[in-house]
Amino acid sequence: MVPATITTPVRAVTVTSNGQSIIRVESREPDVVTDGGAEGGTDQADASDPLLTEALRQLRAYFGGTLSTFDLPLDLGQISATARTVLTTLDETVASGTTITYGELARRSGTGIHARGIGSIMGMNPLLLVIACHRVVASDGLGGYSGGREGTALDTKRWLLDVPSAISPRTGSARCTPLP
Repeated sequence: MVPATITTPVRAVTVTSNGQSIIRVESREPDVVTDGGAEGGTDQADASDPLLTEALRQLRAYFGGTLSTFDLPLDLGQISATARTVLTTLDETVASGTTITYGELARRSGTGIHARGIGSIMGMNPLLLVIACHRVVASDGLGGYSGGREGTALDTKRWLLDVPSAISPRTGSARCTPLP
């Protein structure tokens, strides 16, 4: 398995590939030092893994405002069938620029799981950003989010939800700024 870490406006993100699929996308604290030796990681992928290179290219395009949907082979790994169904339903039915409530995702997935269970599944999502768990919100507000810096997770969720609206329809370029 080959990982690479890039710096994004919200946090450092590490992507792991097994050469056939992306198997993990996770956020890191900004002071994590990776094999690249630089704070926040390296923006370089192992040249021997074209899939990892493509995943990093797509993440850069997403944060650069020119990509709203990822097109990568994904592997959710060893998660339950229920969690797989919920995350697949989210990925296939909730478009960029839209949100869904925990309760509606529970209903749409057909798993019989309650809204709180959906929240737990979002927290264990192994493919952060690529399967956009930040698009799942509470019926009375944002709900939770575990992909942000400690103490700023909901600010990160708000920022990620604003990314599609921050892309200029005329130029396709982003007008958003990094979180402090």
